Amino acid sequence: MSFTGSLLGLRCMSRVRSGSIFDGWLIAAAVAIGGTGIWVMHFIAMLGFRIGGSAIKYDVPVTLASALIAMVVVWLGLCLAQQRSLGTRGLLIGGVVTGLGVGAMHYAGMYAMKTDVEIGYDWPTVALSMIIAVLAATAALWFTLNVRGTLATIGAALAMGMAVAGMHYTGMFAMHIGDQQHHMPPSGAGAAQLLTPLIVSVSLVTVGMLFHLGLTEVGGTTSLTRRPATENYWPTRD
Repeated sequence: MSFTGSLLGLRCMSRVRSGSIFDGWLIAAAVAIGGTGIWVMHFIAMLGFRIGGSAIKYDVPVTLASALIAMVVVWLGLCLAQQRSLGTRGLLIGGVVTGLGVGAMHYAGMYAMKTDVEIGYDWPTVALSMIIAVLAATAALWFTLNVRGTLATIGAALAMGMAVAGMHYTGMFAMHIGDQQHHMPPSGAGAAQLLTPLIVSVSLVTVGMLFHLGLTEVGGTTSLTRRPATENYWPTRD
């Protein structure tokens, strides 16, 4: 899913026609990368997470907020990176904002997880995961604005997907489970009740976006003119 979301986001960015922060393709790219590439990947991984025989529940509002965080920070990063007036500063600032936001999404998602044992974190490893997130986000933003060609796009999407997964599992490695148990069972929704429907819903949106993108690839919109090379953005077609 990280690869799929990244690939879709890269292709959506190739369709951005203006510098507007409300360009439909830019928003679609943020939803693809933030929603599918980051958030869905995180919670698919969490579906396989177990803590012995302990029950795991999820706080519904915090889980939903984590999805919003992922999409909004990617959108902000893309907006900053594509501002030609900012030059390289826009890319670097956007990478920091997006990376810290991705880290915030990860740890918000972990905070949403409720169980009957104590959970702690190794803070140096947490800091390492945030550094990975910032570096990965900066590279991802650079890819969205500079990568050209089908094979390069696939390679960039693979790199982005592995970077997102690397940040996630570094963050998971930072977590440690204590021996102390809570007296009350955890409250919230189970994974099957909450995560599965949300993941399926976002995945269906992704499929719809892929279908729409495919129509624009083979339909009349592929005849749109290329951006001037001096703008340093993707061409609208390979």
